[in-house]
Amino acid sequence: MKKIIALGIVVIATAALSARADDAKTLYDNNCAKCHGADGKGDTKMGKKLNAKDYTDPKVQEALTDDSAFKVIKEGLKEDDKTLMKPSADLSDADIKGLVAYMRTFKK
Repeated sequence: MKKIIALGIVVIATAALSARADDAKTLYDNNCAKCHGADGKGDTKMGKKLNAKDYTDPKVQEALTDDSAFKVIKEGLKEDDKTLMKPSADLSDADIKGLVAYMRTFKK
């Protein structure tokens, strides 16, 4: 009986994590891909215009901390009074953490 309960917990936890990953991908596709590209390379028309980073580059990934990525997603990014990225005030902290984790999957 204990094995069945333990197995059930593992199945539920795996399903929850999988659902979160799907949610993060959907959030990324809806909020980030226009500039950063579906593949994270930042080579979209808007991404090139705003000089978006290539998240498939290990050096870019290494230089970017999770905390700084979280802050930029939450608060946005400005450079010389020009808005490069709008704040994502409508996303929860959990959503933003999911986006950061999803962004990390682009590293090659």
